[in-house]
Amino acid sequence: MSKPTATAAATDRATATDRERTARKAGFASFIGTTVEWYDFYIYSTASALVLGKIFFGGGGDTTGALQAFGSLWLGFLARPIGGIVFGHLGDRIGRKKTLVTTLLMMGIATTLIGLLPGYDQVGLAAPIALVLLRMVQGIAVGGEWGGAVLIASEHAPKEKALSFGAFAQQGSPAGSILATGMFALLTQLPDDDFDAWGWRVPFLFSAVMVVIGLVVRLKVEESPEFVRLRAEKRVARVPLRELVTGHPGSLALGVLASSIGIAATYFITTFVLSWSTDSLGMERSTMLNVLLVYSVLQFITQPFGVVLAARFGPRRTVAALLSLNFALVPVMYACVSTTQPVVVGLGICLLGITGAMNYAILAGLLAAAFPISVRYTGISLSYQLCSALIGGTAPLVGEWLLHSTGGSIVPVVIYQMVLVAVSLICSLALLNRSRTA
Repeated sequence: MSKPTATAAATDRATATDRERTARKAGFASFIGTTVEWYDFYIYSTASALVLGKIFFGGGGDTTGALQAFGSLWLGFLARPIGGIVFGHLGDRIGRKKTLVTTLLMMGIATTLIGLLPGYDQVGLAAPIALVLLRMVQGIAVGGEWGGAVLIASEHAPKEKALSFGAFAQQGSPAGSILATGMFALLTQLPDDDFDAWGWRVPFLFSAVMVVIGLVVRLKVEESPEFVRLRAEKRVARVPLRELVTGHPGSLALGVLASSIGIAATYFITTFVLSWSTDSLGMERSTMLNVLLVYSVLQFITQPFGVVLAARFGPRRTVAALLSLNFALVPVMYACVSTTQPVVVGLGICLLGITGAMNYAILAGLLAAAFPISVRYTGISLSYQLCSALIGGTAPLVGEWLLHSTGGSIVPVVIYQMVLVAVSLICSLALLNRSRTA
């Protein structure tokens, strides 16, 4: 090998090493940021199942209060497509990094303010109105966060590792769930009166500390090199949403439906099942929170194996196997929970949840690969967040309605969840057929 050739090879290796190092740094920042965002989002979900009905809606813990609390939960999801459109536009126009700093600040401020709100008994209707408005700010923030977090990690990575690095953002979901569930598991050890009076507020106020940590990490990350190149080549979309809707409507529709169970599963388990098991089956809420905490830890550990399997066997085979197994395990999980035996309940939740979690790890890269870079932020954000608003966020509300409109039968809920798994399977495979990762 000649000296110039050897030098060029060494330079290429150094460049690849530097890119890998930068990608890991971006991946870590993506993980930390989404952990903070999902922690903030999940504490509201948990609180809505445990206490928000009686504090803000005067529901006294009955079905009406639960439905109102779950309705406010859904309004946060309804706001998420707005965040996807607004911050998707900004992310595709001015860059990923600036957009992500803004979404993190919005989420942290809204969450902290929820922890300071007076209840219905103190200020009447002003309490639920303020709660709903802040929940919608949460929704707008997380609607703009997720897509950018996926891209800041995957676009820093070498092309062949984009799917794996996109999964860094997905790890924020179980990590946020661990922190949120752990917080409430500790606080439910308080006497009920103390928990209702002030204990539930602590997780919301703690968000301020987490946001500071997230900002410190996020501000150190460089802009996505793919976006920098796009801007240098003057190929930035003028109106990303218009280009997305007119140029890629099929990928958008498939992206929405492919995300169905990946988003809804978390809220079936951590919100609907939590409410059903404690209100209808009589389980202690501290017991169920501990079960969910164990599940969240296992999800965090096992979820990355989804992209490992996809790298080994291919995304199509892996998604088909995981979602087929998930489909079969839905009735098993509900049968296990109905026993009210903590070990059996935990086993059922973990068996179903782990298969879904491994598929969820693949989902980010699957969506990112479905859209060209000029509209990628808008495309993956709108796919994910429309699904969140129409399907994921309605899961606890629809589940609660099905349960009580059929006299307490869990069968319609089981069927509904199985339908969502089937829709996700069909549309994920169709999307993979269209995408560059197939």
